[in-house]
Amino acid sequence: MKMNTHPKYKPTRIKCACGHVFEIFSTKDDFNVDVCSQCHPFYTGKQKVHKAAGRVEKFNKKYGLSKNKKQEKQQEKQQEKQPEKKSD
Repeated sequence: MKMNTHPKYKPTRIKCACGHVFEIFSTKDDFNVDVCSQCHPFYTGKQKVHKAAGRVEKFNKKYGLSKNKKQEKQQEKQQEKQPEKKSD
């Protein structure tokens, strides 16, 4: 079996842009990262949630489509299909 084929596994310091420093074991030397668990919006609870429904509503508003108009047309069709009752 060959000797010295695996790289050295050593303690490494990771420094985040926010200033947080933590140590892990790695084959690389110290390095910097832009985002860590201390400053990432997902982990801090500051993440913005984007809803696709807002896009649909924006499209309908832009092109003059709305649920109300569709509902009104459906109600008109239903009323036309039903004969009017005459009271004597």
